[in-house]
Parts: sequence; structure tokens; C-alpha cells
Amino acid sequence: MNNDKAQLTIEGKVYELPVVVGSAGEKAVDISKFRADTGYITLDSGFGNTGSCTSSICFIDGEKGILRYRGIPIEVLAEKSNFLETVYLLMYGQLPKVAELKDFEGRISRDGILDEDLKRFFDGFPRHAHPMAILSSVVGALSTFYQDEDCEDPKINELHCIRLLAKLPTIIGFSYKKSLGEPFIYPDQNRSYCENLLHMMFSRPHAEYHAPSVISEALDLLLILHAEHEQNCSTSTVRMVRSSKANIFAAISAGIGALWGKRHGGANEEVLRMLMSIKEDGGDVAKFIELAKAKDNKVKLMGFGHRVYKNFDPRAKAIKAACDRILAKVSLGGESQQLLDIAKELEERALADSYFQDRNLYPNVDFYSGIIYYAMRIPLNIFTPMFVLGRLPGWLAHANEYDSEPGGRISRPRQIYTGPEEAKYLAIEDR
Repeated sequence: MNNDKAQLTIEGKVYELPVVVGSAGEKAVDISKFRADTGYITLDSGFGNTGSCTSSICFIDGEKGILRYRGIPIEVLAEKSNFLETVYLLMYGQLPKVAELKDFEGRISRDGILDEDLKRFFDGFPRHAHPMAILSSVVGALSTFYQDEDCEDPKINELHCIRLLAKLPTIIGFSYKKSLGEPFIYPDQNRSYCENLLHMMFSRPHAEYHAPSVISEALDLLLILHAEHEQNCSTSTVRMVRSSKANIFAAISAGIGALWGKRHGGANEEVLRMLMSIKEDGGDVAKFIELAKAKDNKVKLMGFGHRVYKNFDPRAKAIKAACDRILAKVSLGGESQQLLDIAKELEERALADSYFQDRNLYPNVDFYSGIIYYAMRIPLNIFTPMFVLGRLPGWLAHANEYDSEPGGRISRPRQIYTGPEEAKYLAIEDR
């Protein structure tokens, strides 16, 4: 029990605020009663210094480059775990035993089919519809097929989580096929989670696709590395929506919308667009580096640095090795190979440049994941849906953690009003 107090003086009066210390030594000033005691609120644009909850799911130390899921370092999970085992860890708080993991995998593999009525939703989207719009819409619509079930019952909610984990790869596969105008490929429960997704994306009725092991293993790793990242924009959105007692499908649909933005889940797509722009400009990487260093900074080096990590992104170390393995085994040729060559040169030059070294601008997970997805021949508009699939278990874990909080409050941020204090209403003929 921590007995430290923080003191704040307002208008000559001293207020004492409790200090909360986390299990990893993080410290926070508890202001939950601040407004009631003082009449003031705190102002923190973007919530960059505000803790909205306590959580046992994920720990990040951006200064030291630490990321842990339920206490286990991401480097260890990347080396020894697989995606569904990591999902189990995040959702249930511990690593599964052999029988538990087998049962968990079986439940997910058996529930990947979409209701035929839901499948017909895809007919209503235009062929050029962005897959993220389809994902958000279809996940929200999933709730209509289970609306008679008590979503506040923990067992029903767990079943809904399994359904989301099982059906999201199918929704992604169908979304991709919709964009191509090709027939949908149904899930195959005899394949692994990642192999099944790639099967639904790249198989055709007359030609089955069997992913090389280096590809399916790299995808599994990418999903692990994206599975959870504390109170980011989309995770906070999921918790906020869940706090209203909305069903889990609505909360995840909202999270998908938040992740869609290029400042969040769309970052790896921006990496590829940057590489394409360099290629279109003649492939002069040295020129691009100098433009990125210029004072006007009109050119941005995408995929380098991170808002949270001030030194290095611990996920990038694990993913770089996978990236090198794929590029060594996958022969692309043509324009694709040109882009990957540009990426390699960009990485080498930036890492050797003191400008980026001094500012701790190292390649992050988005830089390498974008390259890997491209090497897998996954199109740009599917990059962010792949991120959704990886981040889903973290969202589910946070939604469920909120449910278990005693007396969990609905999220309701305050504001400082800056409009006119009082305005006069004018009749329409007098305006």
C-alpha cells in the first residue's frame, strides 16, 4: 500500500492527492476526486499524460524499449510462442497448458464460417470499397445474429470473443476477394490460423494456395507483435465504447474505425507509399534522406521513430530478422524487387546517419511489417486489416478487463469550453 501524497496549491489552498504505484514502478497522481474536491479539472490534450485505467495486460517502458504482455517480454514471445498461444495469454492472463491450447485452437478453427445471410452483405458494397470500411460494417452487423444472447453474461461474452477471433480472418479474406471480383473461398479448419487466412485470400476454386512456411511463420510473428500495445487510440476507443455496456461487436467495430487512420494502423501502408514515391523520383535514396533532414521537413521519413519508444522499438528487432529471412527466400523481381531494394538502402543509410542517430529515429515495427506484407504480395489496402487481426486479442482483453472492474464507470472526459459565454438568438429574417 502506497502512502505517498502529491500536493497541489490552488488559490492559496493546498490539496493532497494520492500517489498510485504500479507493479513495474510506474507512478501516477490519482485525480479521480479532484473536480469534486477543488472545482477544477485537469487539461491534457490527446491524453498524453493521463492514465484512464489500471491494467494488468501490457507494460511499456518507452525510455528503455520494453514491451511485455502479461509480464512476458515481447522478444521471448516472438521467439518461443505462436499467435493463438499469445491470444490465450492476453485473454485469460496466463499461458495455456497443452490441452487448453488445443481446445482453444479447436474452438476457433470450427467457428470461422459466416452465416449465409451475413455473407450476402458483401454484395451491397461497391467493388472498390475499402476493406477497412467493410470490416467495421460487417463486424458491427455480426451483433444482429446474436442479439438475443445476453452480452453481459461472461460465458456468452467469451463465446462472442471466440467468434470474432474465428470469423475476422474470413471477413478479411472475403473483403479481399470482393475487391478482386473473385469467388469467396471458405475457411478450412484443417489449416493453421495464418495458413487459413492466406488460403482464403489467395486460393481460387481451380487452384489452391499453399503458403510457404516462411510466409505463414512470418505472418504469425507479425500478429504476435501487433497483438497488444497498451492504451493506444484504438484500444482506448474499445474500452470507452465498452464502458457504455455496448456489445463486444460494437466495441470492436469502433476500434477498427479508430485503427483505420494513417496516424495509427495505416502507418505501414504509408511506408510503402513513401518507397513508391522514392522509386517514382528515380530511386535516389540519398536525395530523399537529405530532403527528410531539411529544416522545412516537407518530406517525412515514414516507419522511423515512435511516439512511445524514445530509444528503439523492441518489436522491430524481432521483425527485422523475419524480414531478412523472407527477402532471402522470396524472389519477387521487377518493380516489387526495386521497392524492396530501396527499402534496404533507406534502412542502411538512415541507421548510419548521425542526424537520425542523434534523434533516436530507428526503424519501427511499421517499417518492417510494410515490407513483409509487400513481399507476401498482400496489397496495400489489406495492410491495415492485417493489423486489425493482430490487435483484436488486445482489444478483447481490454474490453473484458473493463467488465471485471468493480463499479466500472462509463467514460466521460471533460473539456474546457472556449466558445461565447452567452449568445443571442436572432430570428432568421434578422440574420
